[in-house]
Amino acid sequence: MEVIAVVTQPDKPSGRHQKITFSPVKEEALRAGIEVLQPHKLKEPGFFETLKRMEPDFIVVVAYGRILPGEIIHLPKYGCINLHASLLPKYRGAAPINHALIHGDKVTGITSMLMDEGLDTGPMLLTRKIPVSKEDTAGTLTEKLACEAGEILMPTLKGLAEGTLKPVVQHGQTSYAPVLQKADCCIDWSMPAGEIECKIRGLCPNPGTYCFFKGMRIKIMRAEALQGLGKPGFVTTVTKDKLLIGTGLGLLSIVELQPQGKSAMLIRAFLQGHKIEEGMWFSEGNE
Repeated sequence: MEVIAVVTQPDKPSGRHQKITFSPVKEEALRAGIEVLQPHKLKEPGFFETLKRMEPDFIVVVAYGRILPGEIIHLPKYGCINLHASLLPKYRGAAPINHALIHGDKVTGITSMLMDEGLDTGPMLLTRKIPVSKEDTAGTLTEKLACEAGEILMPTLKGLAEGTLKPVVQHGQTSYAPVLQKADCCIDWSMPAGEIECKIRGLCPNPGTYCFFKGMRIKIMRAEALQGLGKPGFVTTVTKDKLLIGTGLGLLSIVELQPQGKSAMLIRAFLQGHKIEEGMWFSEGNE
């Protein structure tokens, strides 16, 4: 298989000094001597004509972040192939990895599919299941699924080109994984501790789950749900290396957090620098 071009997002400013940086996809393509296309809009003049002149057999889409126009979807000889990070039709949409963790799924996977003009509605080609571990976060699960996606891509392309792989219409219960909003990231202490733990894992490392303590915004990086009773949002137990907070059902033990403007730290380090007592409140808003 010859990769004739890579389409990726335009270069963007990044970091404290807003320096223009290349995406990792662009860096790898340039290193391999592959032409890079970076349209600001997929319908901008000339972009489709450029793709058309290339006469692609396949277009492969992986987490591109934009909806492809129909003329592009129907351009390649064998179609547009999407590698979607869920077991379709579960979690169609932009944030399947996050939502699988937030909902406490024990198994997830990768689906290769033929794209149509719907939102992840096209027929499926190959799937690969993987277990979700208790320690997985959105970051670690993304890495695992990226590896699985690489493993099923070539069999997908080869099977379609040789006619040995037949698309299968999606069936079963459909669900959606919409883009995460800022409001989704705030901890609701009235939820059960187990659900809060899943939410923390599903939003780690980015965009992150947060609360406030004495007006300071704190991102919770790791936590563990425990049995016990406590008033939602209030500290029930504090020692030199343990902080337990009440929830709607059970207790949440904070393992790692990141105070506003500082690096992530284990709870022991945070407690050394902050005087916290039983009965203090971790709020949902900046109060």
